Amino acid sequence: MQKIMILAFFLVSSNFSFTQVQIIAHRGASYLAPENTVASSKLAWELGADAVEVDIYMSKDNRIMCIHDSNTKRTSGHDHIVKDTHSEILRQLDVGLFKDPKYKGERIPFLEEIIVEVPKGKELVIELKCGIEALPFLKKIIKKHGRNRSFSFIAFDFETIKATKKAFPHNSCYWLCSNPDLLNKNIDLVPKAGLEGVSLHYNIINEQVSRRVKDLNLELFTWTVDAPDEAKRLISSGVKGITTNRPGWLNDQIF
Repeated sequence: MQKIMILAFFLVSSNFSFTQVQIIAHRGASYLAPENTVASSKLAWELGADAVEVDIYMSKDNRIMCIHDSNTKRTSGHDHIVKDTHSEILRQLDVGLFKDPKYKGERIPFLEEIIVEVPKGKELVIELKCGIEALPFLKKIIKKHGRNRSFSFIAFDFETIKATKKAFPHNSCYWLCSNPDLLNKNIDLVPKAGLEGVSLHYNIINEQVSRRVKDLNLELFTWTVDAPDEAKRLISSGVKGITTNRPGWLNDQIF
């Protein structure tokens, strides 16, 4: 599958130049397949996504699980707090049936199950929903399973993403934010922490925000965008990557 690449013109210092915009599959191809599963990530690659984003929590027995919520109720129907539950129990849950009967039997993946499916030349974006306690285990998994694969990291908690950058100095790390006041408060701290940039909710990105990010020599990413017109607006603002639930469809609509 040909890599999805959006070539867009945007205005920089009164001159037009090309930029390449990444299409990042949000929890995999989660519009069509159950989020944060092997099935969802595989489908995203088949649809030509440049990257897949997954969320991680730690189980009680220190296994890194790919799941967005801190409990399993929404996706499995069974209410278990991930950090208080052994992975053996978590792995018994069906997290595919809630999406579509054809995905019956999909399990909460271990992170390494997602990693080994990443094709050459593609990227896995790992969002830390847990804290810095996951970093030693994350390093071991990536060292064992992530050879010749590309990774970047994101987190809402600023201290967590700072610590992640220290643990993975050669990987790109981005601070997530959806609150304009918090963004204004912390934006100057991002380059000081050595982070490559920010990943912002699309509705707080405007001309002023884009200019501020650019002035700090930071990269700008955005989430979660499923509307073509909004994607085009964000591309014109200079975003480097767009996270979407519909990677293949959005790409087709933009072109």
